[in-house]
Amino acid sequence: MRRTVMSVFAVAAVAAGVVIGGVAEAGTTLGASAAEKGRYYGAAIAAGKLGDSVYTGILNREFNSVTAENEMKWDATEPSQGRFSYANADRIVNHARSRGMLVRGHALLWHQQQPGWAQSLSGSALRNAAINHVTQVATYYRGKIHSWDVVNEAFADGGGGGRRDSNLQRTGNDWIEAAFRAARAADPGAKLCYNDYNTDGINAKSTGIYNMVRDFKARGVPIDCVGFQSHLTNSAPADYQANLQRFADLGVDVQITELDISGAGQATAYGAVTRACLAVARCTGITVWGIRDTDSWRTGQNPLLFDGNGGKKAAYTAVLNALNGGGSTVPTGGPSSPPPGGTGGCAASVSLNAWTGGYVATVRVTAGSSPISGWTVGVTVPSGGAITGVWSATGSATTGAVAFRNVDYNGTLAAGAATEFGFQGTGTAPAGTPTCQPG
Repeated sequence: MRRTVMSVFAVAAVAAGVVIGGVAEAGTTLGASAAEKGRYYGAAIAAGKLGDSVYTGILNREFNSVTAENEMKWDATEPSQGRFSYANADRIVNHARSRGMLVRGHALLWHQQQPGWAQSLSGSALRNAAINHVTQVATYYRGKIHSWDVVNEAFADGGGGGRRDSNLQRTGNDWIEAAFRAARAADPGAKLCYNDYNTDGINAKSTGIYNMVRDFKARGVPIDCVGFQSHLTNSAPADYQANLQRFADLGVDVQITELDISGAGQATAYGAVTRACLAVARCTGITVWGIRDTDSWRTGQNPLLFDGNGGKKAAYTAVLNALNGGGSTVPTGGPSSPPPGGTGGCAASVSLNAWTGGYVATVRVTAGSSPISGWTVGVTVPSGGAITGVWSATGSATTGAVAFRNVDYNGTLAAGAATEFGFQGTGTAPAGTPTCQPG
């Protein structure tokens, strides 16, 4: 949905840590503190506000990931059928990437904010137009997007746990699957997420989504993450963490994608949500939906971390304290001891998203003909560069020859199975094929 006073709700990996703009010290900003725990802390932003010095000052200092509020939605990127417009979205992407931030793509398909021409279509004409839209937009941004909200808000509210009736749903119940397959073909390196609201606790709606994700994983439909919008008042549901964990147990990442919290319990609730994410190994990051209270779609509710003047609120301090307070399920010390098991061979391959002065590397580790119970991947960082963040692994150093070791949840691989980890760095990206040693 459009983030204006007319909205009601709208809102998906692997985390990357980076010190924002290369100037903040770890532990003193949201992004840097999250990076210490192998996660990102991001904000939804508007291209039209990038000229506001207070707004961009907070953005550049505090966050290491961005989401476009409206600029990547269907009505913005394809206003006329077959005619694509990326200028405002590019402003956001270029701003983020020039500062080493990740970009979440939001959203490829949604029943709202469709251009008028799409609203007039139905059946196969709409299906074909929707899949072409996914293909064209994801291809245009290929290699620049960390994770896409491929489909947004496709499940109905209420007690049934079923799909929302929409023009997209009426093209056939497989439309979500078709969208994910098209997105994977267009941008194989991006994480593909399903995103929705009112799913923060274990309820009929979240269970309906859970069942879809479980089915997708069983049938090999490409889905990598689930986004929880978390538009909250006073507190999160008591089973918030348990709900995140049950999705993570399906083998997908979970992301808090549109967090804002109103009410007297705001600061306490922000801290609790942050700790819940840290407690779930596959919760890879948090995005707040806006920067200052005056930028929020929840007019008058003051649900964000900064007041209208850009001042830090008690909620900001609660988040930073939670991020710095420990409890992360991602190890921050030495390598984990692998469980007993096989010690077959392994191989590693890397895909790069590089720009002038920096890069993000995603490394895929694949077991050989025998299972393995741990792995170490070797990479050489070119002279003059340094690693600024690592996720789903632990690194032995930040410069020179670096050995990445599995963490506790991704070391054991069956024969032929694979897992991924990643790192972000400054300077020139490593060249050549990484080495892999089992055990």
